[in-house]
Amino acid sequence: MNNKDLVQRAGSELFIDRDTSAIDRWWAADYRQHSAMAGDGPEALRELVRNVPPDFRYEPVRMFADGDVVAMHGIYHGFGPVPLVAFDVFRVADGKLAEHWDALQPAVAETASGRSQVDGPVEVTAPEQTEASRAVVLGFVEAVLKGGQVERIGEFISPEQYHQHNPSVPDGLDGLAAALKAWAEQGITVEYGTVHRSVAEGEFVLTQSEGLLGGKPTAFYDLFRVDGGKIVEHWDVVAGIPEVLPHGNGLF
Repeated sequence: MNNKDLVQRAGSELFIDRDTSAIDRWWAADYRQHSAMAGDGPEALRELVRNVPPDFRYEPVRMFADGDVVAMHGIYHGFGPVPLVAFDVFRVADGKLAEHWDALQPAVAETASGRSQVDGPVEVTAPEQTEASRAVVLGFVEAVLKGGQVERIGEFISPEQYHQHNPSVPDGLDGLAAALKAWAEQGITVEYGTVHRSVAEGEFVLTQSEGLLGGKPTAFYDLFRVDGGKIVEHWDVVAGIPEVLPHGNGLF
């Protein structure tokens, strides 16, 4: 069983079938948790499942595997009054889920681009370009998002096509520039600090970063699609970092 299938099967048995014995089959005894929603270890996960509401369900959208790491992009229903768009990242070791990170953000009814927060291509079609895609995305994050070299955006993002799924950013380079200008005028600063991880498969690259949004500690999960050596599509989840977590492992 490959790592994607393992993650899918484990999640289905635990959260859809509500079979807590799946934890013994698929989760490591020293399972390490980074989510703000659960404590560390298998027993905390067991308690979380016992308390999920009856109408809870997960809607998977896309999944990527990069070595021992699997990333999922989907929507949680039933955790609150509105669905939550989420990225979940798992590390697999010795056939078990050994570590987990996530970020969740409320779904919105309308976005600036007219696209939803999760629609668009889902299948990896160019597995041979994994490392080239990663290089483009990390170059963009380092130069533009971290380094503030906005004049270099055209080196990384396609001027012909840039489909945007962030709720408040329109499509295209012009849309991105307009959003950045509007935020600056409102005094909303976006500062990327450490890029903790990249998960890449084919044309898709997910980065996990931490920084500041309006001066507040924030987790930035950005998913990019690369075509022809340029970024052509972007999805994200932006979540505040709580002061207190239910474990001592940190959010990253």
